[in-house]
Amino acid sequence: MSDQWQPPESPPPGGAFPPPGGGYPPPGGSYPPPGGSYPPPGGGYPPPGGSYPPPGGSSPWGAAGPGGFGAPPGPKPSNNLVWAILATLFCCLPLGIAAIVFSTQVDSKWNAGDYEGALKAAKTTKTLLIVSVVGGVIVGILYFLLVASST
Repeated sequence: MSDQWQPPESPPPGGAFPPPGGGYPPPGGSYPPPGGSYPPPGGGYPPPGGSYPPPGGSSPWGAAGPGGFGAPPGPKPSNNLVWAILATLFCCLPLGIAAIVFSTQVDSKWNAGDYEGALKAAKTTKTLLIVSVVGGVIVGILYFLLVASST
C-alpha cells in the first residue's frame, strides 16, 4: 500500500461522487432551467408585470417614500435636552430621566424621517418637564413648610 491517499473506487453509500470541477449540479437539472435564460447583465430580473419606472418617475410607495412618513411638517422640534438634564438634577429624578430619554429620541426620529414620531417625542418631553418642575416646586414648598414649622 502506498503512503499517498487514493480516492475510493466505489461511490459512497447513498450518493454519487461529485462531478469533476467540484460541487453538485442544481437539483432537477442544470442551470439555466429548460426554457429559461440567464439573468440580464447589470444584475437581477426586471420586476414582474412590467419594467422599471423612469428615473425620477413615480415610486411604488407613493410620495412618502419607502418609510411611509412623508415630508417634514415644518421645522425640527426642539428636543429640550438641556432642560431635561436640569430638571433631572434639580427637580424630580425619575421624571427627569424619562424626559432625557424622550428628548434624545427627537433627533434620532427626525433624522430617520419619522417626523410624526419626533413631534410626539418632543411633546412628551415637554409634558414630562412641566410635571417634573411643578412636582419639584411642590415638594420643595412642602419641605420648607415642614422645616419651618418644626422650629
